Amino acid sequence: MELNQKLLRQFEHEAANTRKMLERVPEEHFDWRPHPKSMTLQRLASHIAELPGLFIASVLKSDELNLTPETYKRFAGTTHQELMAHFEENYQKAAKALNDTNVVEIGKTWTLRSGDRVIVSMPKQVVIRNLAMNHLIHHRGQLSVYLRLLDVPVPGMYGPTADEQFAG
Repeated sequence: MELNQKLLRQFEHEAANTRKMLERVPEEHFDWRPHPKSMTLQRLASHIAELPGLFIASVLKSDELNLTPETYKRFAGTTHQELMAHFEENYQKAAKALNDTNVVEIGKTWTLRSGDRVIVSMPKQVVIRNLAMNHLIHHRGQLSVYLRLLDVPVPGMYGPTADEQFAG
């Protein structure tokens, strides 16, 4: 199996877990945050919804991303429906980009900048694993804590949670 297909299988698995988590985000608590330094629930969920497009699809279609206000507009879903639609759109773009890439393209260097400052420059396959998947998993973990603190049942991702019963 080619590297892009392995990454695609991993992404599909993580996206299914992410979808389950995003489906539980309560719109009525979009403005809630667990601490003044924390993102709001809306900002966190919106960021999770945009990550597959930002750090998979765009990485495979470009050589760099410059995170300036002129080049990067954060997604801010105002409804649960917008949030889910944005995630699904980015999921489809990312899955297609992974499926369509090849070993040469995925080995090329990609750079993340903020203005003139280089944040990171590494092979696209490493960006997809570290900035895309690990970043997605990290923020999804944060989201699970937000949901728990809001008393929203947390779905299982790698096995059942305290809100689910063991089968068998």
